[in-house]
Amino acid sequence: MTIFEKSVTGRKAFRFPDTAIEKREFDIPNHLLRKKAPQLPELSEPDVVRHYTDLASKNYSVDKGFYPLGSCTMKYNPKINEYTAALRGFSQIHPYQPWEFTQGALQIIFELKEFLCEITGMDDMTLQPAAGAHGELTGMLIARAYHLSKGDFKRHIALVPDSAHGTNPASAAMAGFDVVELKSTEDGLIDLAELKKNLSDEVAVLMLTNPNTLGLFEKDITEIAKMVHDAGALLYYDGANLNAIMGRVRPGDMGFDIVHLNLHKTFSAPHGMGGPGSGPVGVKSFLAEFLPIPVIRKADDKYYPDFNLPKSIGRVRSFYGNFLVMVKAYTYILTMGRDGLTHASRMAVLNANYLRTLISRFLNIASPRTCMHEFVVDGSEFVRQTGVKVLDVAKRLLDYGVHAPTVYFPLIVHEAMMIEPTETESKDTLDMFSKILKQIVEEARTKPDIVKNAPYKTPVRRLDDVTATKKPVYRFKRQG
Repeated sequence: MTIFEKSVTGRKAFRFPDTAIEKREFDIPNHLLRKKAPQLPELSEPDVVRHYTDLASKNYSVDKGFYPLGSCTMKYNPKINEYTAALRGFSQIHPYQPWEFTQGALQIIFELKEFLCEITGMDDMTLQPAAGAHGELTGMLIARAYHLSKGDFKRHIALVPDSAHGTNPASAAMAGFDVVELKSTEDGLIDLAELKKNLSDEVAVLMLTNPNTLGLFEKDITEIAKMVHDAGALLYYDGANLNAIMGRVRPGDMGFDIVHLNLHKTFSAPHGMGGPGSGPVGVKSFLAEFLPIPVIRKADDKYYPDFNLPKSIGRVRSFYGNFLVMVKAYTYILTMGRDGLTHASRMAVLNANYLRTLISRFLNIASPRTCMHEFVVDGSEFVRQTGVKVLDVAKRLLDYGVHAPTVYFPLIVHEAMMIEPTETESKDTLDMFSKILKQIVEEARTKPDIVKNAPYKTPVRRLDDVTATKKPVYRFKRQG
């Protein structure tokens, strides 16, 4: 029920007291004046509070329960991060203030940049991009600017594996590249023969996620890097899956030239609901001159924005980026320390492999190899046997109070279910999830209609996705 439907004529939530302050009139242009009063809902204060509290209780989050959403790393967000980001010195600062008076904020940006460069093996970095895909686009623009600066105008191709995140080809295309897809091996890894066949003096960059979207580490990464560099191209790292290797191995040491990260995933700032995010982009030294301006520097114990990058791709966002997300990531890194970050990635891998082993007893896993932070269920045989789709299983999980994993991604696995437990979940939680999933599989075999018609306990049952896509309703229309 919407707040408009709860409205009662004449009911008020708040009345301003009479005041002796002189009333002033303002000369407002007629075209900006309303012709009639807005149709606002009329409710008491308890009505309003209860309405929005009820809505909040319907929202599912990591704080509420298990969230095994593959590829997105929906990890626990420590509350100390929220506390520090809410401090007045951070939350009430303004980017138009002179940099001489914002030294504390600039110090955080500079030190966070240094931390992230150390973690990734990069030499310099921008924190401007507002999210992961924005970071991808920034990285691709840097790659393009690099080749153009050398007069290498024929390099127009971006190679993208078929297991890549969906935003990779979109980001490359937006940066002006022609995208060529690389087919994976049966094991779900980069096919070296396929890569060699597609490398040429027209290739500008290879976009790669390691570990990849199947949760597998590219064991031939150093050879891949050599092949790409020998062809005169750049190697780009999609950092969406850094949670699996953080503190253990650095993309820069693998041979990557450009790295984008997701502070709102790997570094524990809340992720979801469309933002805010942060997608820093790190580069090797030979690409540093192409970074967006400004880059935060330090000299004589002062922090300042450096605009002196003549070959910069320019701004990719206003001001310095999403600063409060940076504060949360900075807090997380200081709290965890070097050993803590390493332990987090080890636990992410351990949890994923433990859960993969449990689930492999009753569902097929796309790859038999030891996974990293996530794994993919291949539900094609299950669907053939039961007639129940992976989407049905995902909907049924909601009835058991568990958020569904990612389904139908990556596209190279039929009836895929992508599961990432992250590092903070206990063995008890993983056992519980496996038990629930096994019970749903049994339901599919014995009473398939129960699963096909799920969910039953959610505020809204199955939506008509097709109609919602073709005939979207963008706003509530009041009756009468």
